[in-house]
Amino acid sequence: MTAAKAPAKAKRRKVISLDKKKARAGWMFILPFILGFIIVYLPIVVDSLTFSFTDIKIGGGSKGGGYTLKWAGLEHYREALFDDTSFVQTLTTGIKELVFDIPAIVVFSLFVAVLLNKKMLGRAAFRAIFFIPVILSTGLIDSVSNMGALGNSYFQGGAVDDGSGSSNTVTQVIALTDLSWLFKNMQVGTEILEYVIGIVNNIYNIINRSGVQMLIFLAGLQSISPAIYESCSIDGATGWETFWKITFPMISPMILVNAIYTVIDAFTSSDNRIMAYIEGKYTDIANGGREIATAMSWIYFLIVIGIVLVVTGIMSAYIFYQRRD
Repeated sequence: MTAAKAPAKAKRRKVISLDKKKARAGWMFILPFILGFIIVYLPIVVDSLTFSFTDIKIGGGSKGGGYTLKWAGLEHYREALFDDTSFVQTLTTGIKELVFDIPAIVVFSLFVAVLLNKKMLGRAAFRAIFFIPVILSTGLIDSVSNMGALGNSYFQGGAVDDGSGSSNTVTQVIALTDLSWLFKNMQVGTEILEYVIGIVNNIYNIINRSGVQMLIFLAGLQSISPAIYESCSIDGATGWETFWKITFPMISPMILVNAIYTVIDAFTSSDNRIMAYIEGKYTDIANGGREIATAMSWIYFLIVIGIVLVVTGIMSAYIFYQRRD
């Protein structure tokens, strides 16, 4: 008798871990953006980079239309940095203002998010109220607001009637509150005083640009387990200690996300002075403004990327990531 054949080994199914499944799902979610970037935006980026190194001549095609490109090297970059002194001055001033505004926006949004995360009557309504400026600053509503007389006179530094027969600007109102006198008695330096007054004068823009960051912070705060706060309360920790020992470390990844988002949002906003200057330069076609403006845009882009990398590198050293073992 022949020996019975050994049973065939059952094929082992390849087991995919949960992390790999999540990673695949993440790639599926961002796949439309990747395809759109490669098909639509990447050719535009390549053309823009090409235009910054060339001179554009309209109508140089074989049929009298189109354009021709003549290699210019780094000439446009040299003109932007050394010949156009207004660009360097605008760039320096604009970056200084935005760098000072970014911490104020992040701190304000964190402060408001902590307040709105508390259990109180009408909490959803208060959250909606703080997010309304984000809606009003987008699209058609923003255009109507910019053209309206009320928006131009009130939100853009117009006069405020205090009932005394004379109108006061926002700066004058701050001066009337004796804020300077208060800080001088506290022996605070002049630089800090000017920074605080600048933030107070710019409070509308800070609130207007804090809505998205506030929602991100709220999401991070609600992801913290209430059991952790109960343990702290049982151990006798104060609210101040709980915030710095529990809340702040747990939402530190959100602080990094909001910092990067705020940097990009502030530096790419169409109403900041650097973007406005580059746009105005682009319209000067007779003097080669298009090519120079394109070079200015790439200089500005590299500066923004550099600031994002610096912020990421500094904050990453202090970020706390909760382990899920």
